[in-house]
This record gives sequence, structure tokens and C-alpha cells, in this order.
Amino acid sequence: MEFFRIKKDIPFMKHALIFNAISFITFALAVFFLFTRGLHLSVEFTGGTVMEVAYSQPAELPKIRETVSSLGYPEVQVQNFGTARDVMIRLPVQKGVTSAQQSEQVLSALKAADPQVTLRRTEFVGPQVGEELVHGGLMALAMVVVGIVIYLAFRFEWKFGIAAIIANLHDVVIILGFFAFFQWEFSLAVLAAVLAVLGYSVNESVVIFDRIREAFRKYRKMTTHEVIDHAITSTMSRTIITHASTEAMVLSMLFFGGPSLHYFALALTIGIVFGIYSSVFVAAAIAMWLGVKREDLIKPVRKDGDPNDPHAGATV
Repeated sequence: MEFFRIKKDIPFMKHALIFNAISFITFALAVFFLFTRGLHLSVEFTGGTVMEVAYSQPAELPKIRETVSSLGYPEVQVQNFGTARDVMIRLPVQKGVTSAQQSEQVLSALKAADPQVTLRRTEFVGPQVGEELVHGGLMALAMVVVGIVIYLAFRFEWKFGIAAIIANLHDVVIILGFFAFFQWEFSLAVLAAVLAVLGYSVNESVVIFDRIREAFRKYRKMTTHEVIDHAITSTMSRTIITHASTEAMVLSMLFFGGPSLHYFALALTIGIVFGIYSSVFVAAAIAMWLGVKREDLIKPVRKDGDPNDPHAGATV
């Protein structure tokens, strides 16, 4: 389905240097903020206290969050689990305060607001668990990166694999840079969003690369940059439809999903916006500069009697 069709190819690769300069600047800023400010890691990574409480009626999460925040936990995680009456509260580590003291303090404040609240479970998440999660998250990210490179190298050509992974890692680092600059909480949900963005971006890259291969086969008189311009232009309608519908769903989670989905949806929003940019413009430009050509994707077919074929005319 197409809402529109652009008949004249847009010369995107004419401005490839500008596109990549913008990417390099945003990437460098993201790396700078990651090193200078660092990520504001959640309880899953740093350790803390996890409480599960139950109410006799559907819990009012904003009210609970306000009550706990008044105790000195400005960025506490409060969310439902199981039913609307069950609430999970994640408290960060506080110096000089034990896990038992934290849970007793919070439970007392909650009982003051609603005497019928009961404590189901309290658990301390140690720093060692957080280190394991960090290691596991980095390993998951590395495996995704390696898998994408291998997949694209086999399906297309190694130059496309390198171009795609540079563009996609550009998206990941920029997401992390936003979280470092604004000190938004980085949780397991955000890590899941980052991995989802990797898969989402590589899908867009595959569409562009596949159209480039088709254009190389169909238009043999076109130069490499003309083929790339044609491939990007011919997929513009598909790109707009796909990303607009995806972004509409993500924005609905961002605005109406509540605090528990806020940072997850925010990471996806940033990733989709920059994923469109990098997959369509940056990845294709890097592939062009790596020297991709028609012969890399289309192997010449030798005919019988070809003087350049040493086995031509041979019989078995």
C-alpha cells in the first residue's frame, strides 16, 4: 500500500557528508554525556529493597507514589503486578538505613493513608545481583550486534553488515546519551527497549538494502549513488506508513501508559526517530563509502562459449 509515490529520485547521497556529520556530532555528544554524567541506574542494577503490598480495593498508584516520595525517595518505582490491588514498590539503597528499616518506614506511611494495606513480601536486591544484570545486559547487546552483522553479511554483503551495525549502534548510544544527559532512570524495561530498537532499525536497513540490490539488477546504467537514491526514494511511502503507525502506538504508551511504561516508551520513541534517520540515510551512505558496487551483490553469469571461462565448452 502506498499513500503517494515520488516519481523523481531525491539526491540523498549528494548530502551524505552532511547527514554523517550530524550523526557524528550527536554520537560524540552522547558519548561525552555517558562518560561525564553516567547512567542513573535503577534498583535492578544498583541494589535496593523490593516491597509487595496488597490493598482491599484497586490501588491509586499516583497517591502511593506521592506518599513514598515524601519519605525521601523522589524516583521510586510503583507499579501494579498481578491485579489492580497488588502493588510493587522498588526503593533505592540509602546509606545508614537497612532494608528492614526502609520497608517498615514505607509501610507505616502507607498504613497512615490506608489502614487496610498489608505487606505481602519484602526482599533486598544486593549489588551482586545488579552486577550480574549489567553483565547479562551487555552480553545480550553484544550477541544481538554479532547476530545482525552475520545475518546481513550472509544475506547481502559484508559491507552492508558493517554499515548497518555502525548505524544501529549509533541509535543505541544516542538513546543512552539522552538518558545520561537528563538523568532518566535506566531500568531493565529501558534495556529491553534498546534491544527492541536494534531489531527495529535493522529491519529498516534490510528493506533499504534489498531495494538497492533490486535497483542494481534493474538499472545497470545507474551509478552506485544513483541506485541508493532510487532505493531510498522508492521506499519513502512505506517508511512513512510503517514508522507513523509504530510511533502512534509508542506515543500512546508514553502519554497514557503511566509511570511504569514511561521510560520504556520514551526510549522507544527516541530510538524510532533516530532509527529512521540512521537506517535510511547513515547506513546507506556508509555502505557507499565502503565501496559497495553491483558486482558485490550480483554475480556475473558466464555463458557457454565464453572465452574468459577456462571450462567453457568442456564436456564430461
